[in-house]
Amino acid sequence: MANRIITISREFGSGGRTIGREVAVKLGIPCYDNEIIEKISDESIFAKEYVEEHGEYVPSGSLFGRMFAGRDMSGGSPQDQLYVIQSNIIREIAEKESCVIVGRCADYILRDKADLLKVFVYAPMEARAKRIVELYGETEDEPMKRLKDKDKRRAAYYQIYTDMKWGDVRNYDISLNSDTLGIEKCVEIIAGLY
Repeated sequence: MANRIITISREFGSGGRTIGREVAVKLGIPCYDNEIIEKISDESIFAKEYVEEHGEYVPSGSLFGRMFAGRDMSGGSPQDQLYVIQSNIIREIAEKESCVIVGRCADYILRDKADLLKVFVYAPMEARAKRIVELYGETEDEPMKRLKDKDKRRAAYYQIYTDMKWGDVRNYDISLNSDTLGIEKCVEIIAGLY
């Protein structure tokens, strides 16, 4: 029997990471998020800080510039190499055990897996801004700017590596508004679908 995998894609500040971890605890299965960063760092030449910054975000700047920056003669970039390593690790994890995987294009990487639940977590900008101020210690002056930047960089990364639009409901099995439903209800819904 195939392992059952839940992937959680999320807008920055929506609580998707928290929801993923709580779903895993409720179901008694592992959750992979920062653990993937550690594995990539351990199994490659990439430093943990590089993986954290480039594992699901494109560098700041224009989309065109990001697509071609740092490419070698074959057209590859360190970020492309990182994506290949990350994809391999995500596939290995999915082959090994049932789990929750947060972010990192896991929904796309595992799209051909038979028992996969693809979730997208979102919330209104104001609710996300409040959350990052309260939980991450963001200053109240700049949260909207940070939210827009992170979401823009995630969307560009997803577009480059999947050729699909990040956040488009057609790419997921279920999309949940964590502000309207609340974290606990999102956890309950996802666990109920497992």
